[in-house]
Amino acid sequence: MPRFKHADARLPNLLAFSYAFGGVALGFWLITRTSPAGNAAGVLLLGHAMTIAAYLVHECAHNTLFTTNEANARLGRTLLWLCGGCYATYEDIRHKHFRHHVDRGDVVAFDYRPQLARHPHAVKFLHALEWAWIPAFDLLMHLLVIVLPFTWAPRRHRRAHVLAVLAIRVPLFALLAWHAPRVLLLYPLAYLLMLHVLRFMDAFQHTYEVDDRLEQPRPAQPPYDAAYEHRNTFTNLHSTRHPWLNLLTLNFGYHNVHHDRPNQPWHRLPALQRELYGDGDDPTGQGLALANQWHAYRRYRTARLLNADPADMGLEKIPYAERGRDFIGVDGVSFLVTH
Repeated sequence: MPRFKHADARLPNLLAFSYAFGGVALGFWLITRTSPAGNAAGVLLLGHAMTIAAYLVHECAHNTLFTTNEANARLGRTLLWLCGGCYATYEDIRHKHFRHHVDRGDVVAFDYRPQLARHPHAVKFLHALEWAWIPAFDLLMHLLVIVLPFTWAPRRHRRAHVLAVLAIRVPLFALLAWHAPRVLLLYPLAYLLMLHVLRFMDAFQHTYEVDDRLEQPRPAQPPYDAAYEHRNTFTNLHSTRHPWLNLLTLNFGYHNVHHDRPNQPWHRLPALQRELYGDGDDPTGQGLALANQWHAYRRYRTARLLNADPADMGLEKIPYAERGRDFIGVDGVSFLVTH
């Protein structure tokens, strides 16, 4: 195995790797069984193990796991197969996420909102699905990773990659479905569970300006400074009193600290937050309580489709106990989406 980048990383990373790979394997086995209880457990385990795999891809993109970029990239490419993100290339994922950090914005290839708004019937259909708790817009954004290389010139060079992935995944799933037809229902449920977790975390972590210059060279100077980054980044923990609960999403909720020190690994973020900001429910001044996040996620699940919260909303001026209850948030900004 490649050398870990940090001396204290071996145990937490081996546990995370074991859970991601073992959880996906065991989850797939459980959803092929005839036991309803086993199927339910398999959906939950598979969905969560895929989620951890996705967050490990994020760690690889930051080169926080191993000492060499090549080792991080090899693991990242493998993990993308576990979480269903393999239609995108690891290099494209890393490039877009790099721009997110360096340019301090939601850097995208194009802003979908004005384009989608010109199709009211499509919006109505997506709203109906979102009302029914189907993360339709995120499904559409992931589908576009497959479609755009065949419909959009700047992504034409990714056609071979998409076709190669399809040539492997489609026969494998056909064989699995032939063996256990229930997989045709249970795997999508697990995948939707992963999407809900990822979008729940993403929806409220930033009020950045949308920057549609992903396909263009980086500006010579970042358009925004570190103070802007902090004001428009939010820490959305599952619990401040029981930090172990934040491991459910691999400490991804420590988002202000992650942006302060993007080269630090997931297992160091709680201690780093205490070091930089101290203890308490809202040490960063940018915290969002879980109950408020859930209220907003549920209440605005259709309004969020075409929403773009303005930067510098002043949420930090609202008391922690109330902050975020009326935060509509944003969809479609997953680091697994490359456009």
